[in-house]
Amino acid sequence: MSQGTTPWGPTPAGPTPAGTTPESERDTEFQEHEKILSPDFLSVAQITDLLTEDVDGVQEKLRIFLNFKNLETCLKDAILLDYYVSGFLWARRMDFSVIQYSKFMTLLAMLLQNLKTLHMSLEDSIKWLGEVMAEIGPNHSRKSEEWNIFDVKQANAIIDYIKISLFQHYKLYEFMFYSAREEIVIGTEQVIEVVKPAGGPFPEPLEEGISCDIYSTFIEPPTTLDREMKGLDQEQGPEESQPETSDVDPSFGFTIEDVKSVLDQVTDDILIGIQVYAASQPSV
Repeated sequence: MSQGTTPWGPTPAGPTPAGTTPESERDTEFQEHEKILSPDFLSVAQITDLLTEDVDGVQEKLRIFLNFKNLETCLKDAILLDYYVSGFLWARRMDFSVIQYSKFMTLLAMLLQNLKTLHMSLEDSIKWLGEVMAEIGPNHSRKSEEWNIFDVKQANAIIDYIKISLFQHYKLYEFMFYSAREEIVIGTEQVIEVVKPAGGPFPEPLEEGISCDIYSTFIEPPTTLDREMKGLDQEQGPEESQPETSDVDPSFGFTIEDVKSVLDQVTDDILIGIQVYAASQPSV
């Protein structure tokens, strides 16, 4: 027989199952209570390690613990890491104990796990949270008072935090888990011209490079076609070559007197030719 206690006095003794004692019942209830939010999302050693880190250190350690490797290209991993980092930093401001850290982080993880695997709606998630908080939160039953992980103030704060961090953005998390997205490759293609062996048309690597125009004009050896065209020009002979033009002034080296003398001589020759032509014509 077992006997309980109420604020108005002892309750009538009730039958106790055969082969059990009040102590064994208490152990069974304790074991059932321990199964709540188990297994732990983070171990005690991991939580202790995180408590020694700053904000950047917490993010890096959680990335390692949760095995997120593609934060720069995987938006889902980046969102989940931000979700857990924000939750841990909020818990640190609440000055939780290690066991409270463990249960709170496991609570955050299971809420997402229910959404991802069970497709739990927002209403169902709120009901589930209420049931869990009733088990790990404050309880007016005297026999389970020692099992209370969070007091009334902490439990209300946890509910308020989950409301603004997860429930208000529930549709976005549903979209993240359920909606197929096109894989976007973020990157840049660059064409790099490498130096070819010395036998090719490119020069050896230089300590100080020069532009391609200068190299092709003054340094690059002539191609086979250029050599054939040059040889053909030489076979055609100098008579077919174009005369070279000179920019030298033809009057260079003559004085003004020399020019006047030449002009007078040319003028006299012209006048004499006209007179001779006029004298040879018959008169009318």
